[in-house]
Amino acid sequence: MFICAGESEQFDFALPVGIGMTDVAINLTKLCLAQKPEFLFFVGTAGSYGEKKIFDIVESKTAANIENSFFNAKAYTPIDNLVSTAEDVSHETIVNSSNYITTDKTLAQAYLSKNIHLENMEYYAVLKVAKHFGIPAAGVFIVTNYCDENAHRDFLTNHKVAMEKLTYYIKEK
Repeated sequence: MFICAGESEQFDFALPVGIGMTDVAINLTKLCLAQKPEFLFFVGTAGSYGEKKIFDIVESKTAANIENSFFNAKAYTPIDNLVSTAEDVSHETIVNSSNYITTDKTLAQAYLSKNIHLENMEYYAVLKVAKHFGIPAAGVFIVTNYCDENAHRDFLTNHKVAMEKLTYYIKEK
């Protein structure tokens, strides 16, 4: 089953499950209880912490939930903040999820130092729900922006072309 966030990120082949981790967790749980999918494939856009380029398309089976405050030692978490459906995480592109978009290049570099390359608001919740229900899952992302001071502007500028490129990628594959 193909799923996506929804609103400005909808695809004719994917079911929208919500924007941000909370809405995804609620809506995807309801979906899995009503009709457990054999496989979940999340499709969406992502910001790059610097190494992935605009319009790069990246597949992943691993997500993190790390907030920016982690990097200045102003917070901690008791939860397991990494989830994966991959057999070998060492070769994975890790996608970080937060309900906030990183706009600081220094923080973006901190994520890269932890081998985290992309930022997408929903993916961590997708993988947590999938893992809870024992459903294999993966995601594919297209980079729309860098995680810097121009993140929102670049997202808006690149969004339409990114959606077209990602749709083409999925339908051809």
